[in-house]
Order: sequence, then C-alpha cells, then structure tokens
Amino acid sequence: MKYIEWAGKNFIGLFEAGGEQFMGYMTGIVPLLIVLLTFTYSVIAFIGEERVDRAIRYCSKYMILRYSLMPILAVLMLTNPMAYTFGKFVKEEEKPAFYDAAVSFVHPVTGLFPYANAGELFVYLGIANGVMEAGYSQSSLAVRYFLVGVVVILMRGIVTERLTKFMMAKEAKKAQA
Repeated sequence: MKYIEWAGKNFIGLFEAGGEQFMGYMTGIVPLLIVLLTFTYSVIAFIGEERVDRAIRYCSKYMILRYSLMPILAVLMLTNPMAYTFGKFVKEEEKPAFYDAAVSFVHPVTGLFPYANAGELFVYLGIANGVMEAGYSQSSLAVRYFLVGVVVILMRGIVTERLTKFMMAKEAKKAQA
C-alpha cells in the first residue's frame, strides 16, 4: 500500500512541478516576449511599411547586405518562420542562399531578442545556465552569440549563392548538350 501511495504522490508531484514551471513562464518570459513583439511591430508601423519594403529591396541588391542586414531585419521584424518571406525580394537564384542565411540566424538572435524564435529559447537558456554556473555573464554570451551569428550567416549566404549559381550553370550546360 505504501508503494501505491508513494506512486500517487509523486505522480501528482510531477504535474505540480510542471505547473510551477509553466507559471514561471507566464509571469516571466511570456510578458517579455509580448512586449518585445509589440515594440517591433510599433517601430515598423512608425517607420511605415512602404519605407521598410524599400529598404529591404535596396538591401537585396548587394551581396553583403543581402546576407547580413536583410536576414537580421527579417528575423527581428517577422520572427521565425515568417522571416523567410523576405525571400520575395531576392532573385530566384539567390533564394536558397537567403533562406540559408535567415534560417541560420534564428538561433543566434535568441539571446538578445527571445521573441524572434521562442521555440529555440529553451536551448539557449540551457546553454546560458551552464555559462552562468561557470561564472560568466549571460549578456556577454548573448552579444557574442549574436555577433558570431552575423559573421556565420554572411559566410553561409555567400558560399550558398556561389554554389547555387555554379550548379544552375552546370545544369544549363547539361540541358543544352
């Protein structure tokens, strides 16, 4: 009988712990995410959607901006997975590279802008907890994660664009033969 009582108590305890964790999110991270998202949409409304569109079209003309600033703006303004719709501003042969850059940036952005990819927040917080236990700053980790992410998306975008154009040219030659 003691075993059944122990199992019942611990079974309910599991759900109580889950409920406490859930309430921690509801009073901690969820309001933060809502405020950050509201701020981002307010900035877009203040600047004007047409101006934002023009700025993105301008960025799409230049490789460095296309694979650095454009994915950053896409992820911060539209969040994951809507960020990939910025691909409409690039040429067809550049779309795979833009997607590669944007999808690679939804992880590094999480430390500074958790609303941008809330699903990845649990992974980042796990890493951040380990860093804090080691005696380092979580904010320092977030900034470094972000900056390294910018460098990585730029490199990935450029390499993927070149590979895509090479493969498309190879297929075009094969089709002509």
